[in-house]
Amino acid sequence: MEKFTRVEGVAAPLPLTNVDTDMIIPKQFLKTIKRSGLGKNLFHEMRYREDGSENPEFVLNREEYRNATILIADENFGCGSSREHAPWALKDFGIRVIIAPSFADIFYNNCFQNGILPICLPKEDVAQLMQAATEKPGAVFIVDLQAQEVQAPDDSVYHFDIDPFRKHCLLEGLDDIGLTLQKLDRIEAFEKDYAERFPWL
Repeated sequence: MEKFTRVEGVAAPLPLTNVDTDMIIPKQFLKTIKRSGLGKNLFHEMRYREDGSENPEFVLNREEYRNATILIADENFGCGSSREHAPWALKDFGIRVIIAPSFADIFYNNCFQNGILPICLPKEDVAQLMQAATEKPGAVFIVDLQAQEVQAPDDSVYHFDIDPFRKHCLLEGLDDIGLTLQKLDRIEAFEKDYAERFPWL
């Protein structure tokens, strides 16, 4: 998994509550087990019209936000089913940070496993960041994981909390498999010893 340290990029405002995983990546796109290629279907029902053309009013179709790496949302982001395709689609589109007052638990955990930083901030702070992203389309925000800070275009700074273990894993680019592989020598030693002690198994 790619290491996460600092993101400088455009923040797209999505002022919607209860954005569920089916809105993030609709069920018809869940046939793949690949993590790549889902970005084009992110928020499909909001991004595209029935004839397949882009909806020009949707935020990620606006020129200023097409390359957004930060998403600012409202409460209970990622609710609904536990599909891991949701963070896959966000990551494939280019989103590395999601800022919201609250997240659904399973989605929140899945973000860390896929190199996305979900940041919980007080509702009033999120509202201020949302306003900044809306009033200054294309403006650059800075998210520093080491310092645990979000810097808005006007240089105002918002501190966020994060579990130290999750922070360590993101900084080092470690998902569950990566954590396991850190103990590969011990695993191989155990397997060798086990085979010698119980050769009939």
